[in-house]
Amino acid sequence: MDKETQLDAIDKRILRALQLDGRVTYDALAAQVNLSASAVLRRVRRLEEAGVIAAYVALVSPEHVGLGLTAYINVRLEKHTESHKRNPMDLFRAAVQTWPEVVECAALTGEMDYLLRVLVQDMQHYSRFITETLLKHPSVQDCKTSFVLDRLKNTTAVPI
Repeated sequence: MDKETQLDAIDKRILRALQLDGRVTYDALAAQVNLSASAVLRRVRRLEEAGVIAAYVALVSPEHVGLGLTAYINVRLEKHTESHKRNPMDLFRAAVQTWPEVVECAALTGEMDYLLRVLVQDMQHYSRFITETLLKHPSVQDCKTSFVLDRLKNTTAVPI
């Protein structure tokens, strides 16, 4: 499924239902979308095989596992020069994959290069991450942090 237009109304209803409850039974899902369970199963498998459904996961509350502080960190990298053997962005992209505190990393347009969403236990944990990991990375030039005070909306659902 290369294009969004290949999803019909029933596919979209199935996707919306699965985003609300990924553990819903095929019988219950079939009742919600007015199809047989076998027809729903075929559609779900087709959506999985096409990559429309990327994975099924349990969403864990960070606060309930001791990660009470969320930080958004804007990161600026040093600029690439001819003397570097590897591009600073490549080095950073590889390193960020190994940092467990970073749960999301997006490349940005504008003044900063990346935005990290970081989950840590507390301010001490954040301080260790910044000083011992992020700022020690040779590609990182600067960073600016904002801390989450309250979540007004937090969803993983794609607006279908």
